[in-house]
Formats: sequence, structure tokens, C-alpha cells
Amino acid sequence: MLPAGNPFPNFALPNQDGKITKLSDYAGEWLVVYFYPKDDTPGCTAQGKAFTATKADFDAAGIKLVGVSADDVASHKNFCTKFVFTIDLLADTGSGLMKALGIGQAEWKGMKFWERSTFVVDPNGTIRKVYEKVNPEGHEKVLLDDIKQMKAKAA
Repeated sequence: MLPAGNPFPNFALPNQDGKITKLSDYAGEWLVVYFYPKDDTPGCTAQGKAFTATKADFDAAGIKLVGVSADDVASHKNFCTKFVFTIDLLADTGSGLMKALGIGQAEWKGMKFWERSTFVVDPNGTIRKVYEKVNPEGHEKVLLDDIKQMKAKAA
């Protein structure tokens, strides 16, 4: 896993609407990039709902937020529509970003999936904190608290 202190890899990935989103779109801003295994599965749905429910808190704290999985744009669109998500989900169908970050894979019931991981990126594009094997329950609150502390130290 790419550790804190390294630059976050550049990316250009489509969101659920097919709009290409790049790392440079977030230049000068704090960014949370969370990686999740699969659209419309229990843990991933809980995590998406929690981030949608707290999006206003992230916005108020000046923190941008995107989710990423290997699912395609159509899958993300259906997932966002079904659960009325207000967050962007990026499609890393070739897994290039996940591989560049060194995110691990696990296997469940014979299927491989990317492990749930989160990266906090500072306004300069540097990874400030990495969360591995994330528990989706309450993760959004941990992130908000941790980033507020990081921002206070940087001020």
C-alpha cells in the first residue's frame, strides 16, 4: 500500500454520469478517496449511505469526497439512483488506480475483490493518511475528526 507522505497518483476516471474526473480537479482542496469492493452489496451500500448522509458535514469542513470501485459507469449510475447517493463514484474498471496505490485483493465465495481502503489527500496532492481494511460503519465520522485535526496542525 502506498504510504502517507507520497503523492497521490494522477487519475482520470469517469463518474456515474460518465464525466471524466481527475486528481487535478481537486487541486488546493482536501480530498477523501474511498475504495470499496462492489456496488449494491451490504457494506458498500451502508458506506455510500453514510457518506451521502454526512456530505454536508464534509462540504462544510472543506473536504471533497469520491468513491472508487472496479464497477463500470452503468453499475455506478444504478447504484447512485437506487440509493439516492449525492457523492461521485468513479469507475476504475481497469483497476489502474487501485494497482498504483497497492490496494490488496481478497477472496470471498470464490470471487476476488479489492479491499476497502481510504486515502486522505491534502491540498498539495500528498497522501496524509491511509486506512486499510476499513470497517464501513462509522468510518465517515472517523475521517471527519481525523481530517479536522490534520487541518488544525497544518494551519
